[in-house]
Amino acid sequence: MNSEVWVCGEVLIDLIPKNGERIPIVGGGPANTAKALAKLGFDACFIDGISTDTYGQMARKELLSDGVNIKYSKLIDKPTALAVVSLSNDGVASYEFLLKDTATFDFSTDWLPDPKINTPELLHIGTLATVVEPAASTLFKWAVEIGKKGKIVFDPNVRPAVIADRKKYQESVQRWASISDVIKMSIEDCQWLYPDLQLADVVRKFLSAKTKLIFVTKGENGIVAFTKDEMVEVPAVNVDVADTVGAGDTVGAIVVEAILESGIENLKGERLKNVISRAAKAAAITVSRSGAKPPTKQEII
Repeated sequence: MNSEVWVCGEVLIDLIPKNGERIPIVGGGPANTAKALAKLGFDACFIDGISTDTYGQMARKELLSDGVNIKYSKLIDKPTALAVVSLSNDGVASYEFLLKDTATFDFSTDWLPDPKINTPELLHIGTLATVVEPAASTLFKWAVEIGKKGKIVFDPNVRPAVIADRKKYQESVQRWASISDVIKMSIEDCQWLYPDLQLADVVRKFLSAKTKLIFVTKGENGIVAFTKDEMVEVPAVNVDVADTVGAGDTVGAIVVEAILESGIENLKGERLKNVISRAAKAAAITVSRSGAKPPTKQEII
């Protein structure tokens, strides 16, 4: 096992509305998380197919400039996936995705790093790469091998615009949850997946012998963390919101930071509260900026 943190999933281009135009911004939940982890000082190895097109070159350049290690990514001669972003009056983002036949979801065991040879300390995986087939099935088998030695953090980051079939989405999330040590979700994820259940009931579906810790982001209502024995909650940090792009991904990076520094079994009580307080502060910095621009370690202190 090595000290690398692997972050697997999509890097794509968010086309964000600004002054009557759509401006291309490098996005994708896993890419945002990798950038946030790199800014926190970790050797964040991002794993995805990166297009050789103009958008792919843009993505590659930004990942490298933010300190992300892309040695396990693969350059592929297919187009970059796109997310056409719309913003509500209060800055909340919604998405329309153009994903078919893109480099972004061209995962293959031919180029994925072999976990039997080299296992990371932790794998963070999620968003569309865990539901878009055939990528999702390829990655699941790969992640199972990683989980035999390393920790897995799963962020479903539910996108109904891509898969509207709620039952199918539930099955996918439950499958990934079954191999995950920690899950980071949003309140919107929980409400869409299980509209008839209260949050505590949703959490109980996922807490298990394997999954010992669940974090739920609640936007302007803060962050709550659950173990089998307790619930810890903190309020959001009040800031002027530019947009919410990348906020949850920043929280995911803080969760990974805490796991690597303290160990999952030690995240409880006051220590757990301190972690989600730090996550709330980091997320507030991200939402104060346009696009996914997570803070450095120094900015959070």
